[in-house]
Amino acid sequence: MNIFQTDIKFVPGVGPKRAEILNKEISLFTLGDLLRWYPYRYIDRSRIYYIHEIDNSMAYIQLKGKITSFESFGEGHRRRLVAHFTDGTGFIDLIWFQGTRFIEGKYKVNQEYVLFGKPSLFNGRWNIAHPELDPFMDESDRPEGLMAMYNTTESMKNHHLNSRAMQKIIENAFGMIRERLPETLSPDVVSEAKLMPFHDAMENIHFPKSPSLLRDAEYRMKFEELFYIQLNIVRYASERKEKLKGFVFGKVGDYFNSFYRQNLPFPLTDAQKRVIREIRKDTASGKQMNRLLQGDVGSGKTLVAIMCMLIALDNGYQSCLMAPTEILASQHFDTFGEMLSGMDLRVELLTGSTKRKEREVIHAGLQSGEIDILIGTHALIEGTVQFHNLGFVVIDEQHRFGVMQRAKLWTKNDRPPHVLVMTATPIPRTLAMTVYGDLDVSVIDELPPGRKPVQTLHRYDKKRGALYQFIREQIRAGRQAYIVYPLIEESEKLDLKNLEEGYLHIREAFPEFSVCKMHGRMKPSEKDEVMRQFVLNEAQIMVSTTVIEVGVNVPNASVMVIESAQRFGLSQLHQLRGRVGRGAEQSYCVLITPYEISSDTRKRMEIMTGSNDGFVIAEADLKLRGPGDLEGTQQSGIPFDLRIADPVKDSNILFRAREIAEDLTEKDPALEQPEHLVLKQQLDRLGGNRYEWGRIS
Repeated sequence: MNIFQTDIKFVPGVGPKRAEILNKEISLFTLGDLLRWYPYRYIDRSRIYYIHEIDNSMAYIQLKGKITSFESFGEGHRRRLVAHFTDGTGFIDLIWFQGTRFIEGKYKVNQEYVLFGKPSLFNGRWNIAHPELDPFMDESDRPEGLMAMYNTTESMKNHHLNSRAMQKIIENAFGMIRERLPETLSPDVVSEAKLMPFHDAMENIHFPKSPSLLRDAEYRMKFEELFYIQLNIVRYASERKEKLKGFVFGKVGDYFNSFYRQNLPFPLTDAQKRVIREIRKDTASGKQMNRLLQGDVGSGKTLVAIMCMLIALDNGYQSCLMAPTEILASQHFDTFGEMLSGMDLRVELLTGSTKRKEREVIHAGLQSGEIDILIGTHALIEGTVQFHNLGFVVIDEQHRFGVMQRAKLWTKNDRPPHVLVMTATPIPRTLAMTVYGDLDVSVIDELPPGRKPVQTLHRYDKKRGALYQFIREQIRAGRQAYIVYPLIEESEKLDLKNLEEGYLHIREAFPEFSVCKMHGRMKPSEKDEVMRQFVLNEAQIMVSTTVIEVGVNVPNASVMVIESAQRFGLSQLHQLRGRVGRGAEQSYCVLITPYEISSDTRKRMEIMTGSNDGFVIAEADLKLRGPGDLEGTQQSGIPFDLRIADPVKDSNILFRAREIAEDLTEKDPALEQPEHLVLKQQLDRLGGNRYEWGRIS
């Protein structure tokens, strides 16, 4: 049996009781899990501080000195023991809340000790709770070098499993290892990426012999995590391209050409032309297409989707578009109606609120092939919806659909239709490679002619007079305005109260205009009515929560005011800003915050006022927030836990890992060469059921 699989309870210092806590608290079950419980930081134990140097910036310190006296306070389980410790430059209190009798017997007054712990200030005096104390013999006895610190939970600490105890257990685990740990990468990958051997890296991660060896060890472990994610994705993508046959759209015919000549609302941008060419090439290749189309709000993704659906129609195939909400589906339906007017084809809308009679007509039309394009919400994936010949699927705002929902679209024909996933949420390259690495990516990176970038301003909430005057001028010039309030689920009641108060306040401030309001608790029919009023300019100001974030298109709205902008992330602010700037007029986005804001918030406001580029903003957002749970494991397709690597901070390692994974897959796609057996085994061990998830979109 592989030493890595040894049950954690057999590691000296663990045993059944502690094993249970480690299982439950941090999911450590085997010796392998334990070794991959990496330190979160390191402390230089070779440095000894003086008490007079202590300040608030120090997390852990090492001191050398003597205990001058002990004092005891409280009774029973409330008893605490305090030792007064000095190094000649000052005094510090050492405090124990547990095991006080043992401590009194163990440590002597006026004997020299080396002390290690975390200082804190209480009532003007420095103290260290539960310090580590070791007798000081001579200079050669001083602890050496860097010491690893491990994350532990409250429950672990209560069972005496603190960082020091974890370090001791990991040391014992190494004591059980009689031979060098087996290599987890193939020799060609190790030499190509210039990596430290696995055994040495594992040792230096936990017990670094020097800062430079620690750097090499961290690089090795980060590379390995990111490499297996990339190898998994690259192999899957190439396997899918080989295996999955797609419908062949061999020609561009009358539907596409007559639309191009007569219905095109404005000339295509170079970016739109490029994306259509990429999709055209994919759909003609005989391989099934899976493409992610990214582009800022208003960049013309829908027009690209329509033109590709017309190519499908020219080749005898039906298309469908799936949107996350009824409002968005209805808007797409209206847009398609306008753009395709006068053309001999049939477009229908299917949502949760479609009446039963209409449904029956739609189902019949789909099966007979009379309906060419179907637009809808996830009602499209219900089993009762059967197509005559579905060949092209567009999924809008993909992160709102779970993987399993998308999978159902694959069963709508005898082989999977081509899939185009559209998102206005720009996904930074590092994340796209990790999360959507098996989709081909297209980007529309220019706005249609005549569109002006939105001007973004940051204002403080105490100075509303000038802002309201500005809104008034815009509305008098024939424009409309959104005023958005944050909605945070935990305090929904409070937020709706804020919205209600905001609505009344805006009505008082603008008595001469009509004000409407919108929030997520309203029925779809109520939302539709409010949208109708706003679209027809019967209401000039819409007070809303973030329900307007996705997809609502009112070209006449030129002002977006975001209240309490400090409560929004960058990507969300950028999405909201995309609701304006959809017409030819200059548009404005005003971010309102209190005067007192954190440096983090100030940075977000500066990024927003300084850039309109969604990719710049998404990359900055990722750096500020960290990747977190990359869209939830089941959706992200990341099959392995990242324990040490961070796709954002370690993007240079990620790109190198991708290159090597691509080269390797080209040379040995099935990993059949003997030296690659180790890679195959590791993928199986790490991946579990990844292939089934990956098969989808």
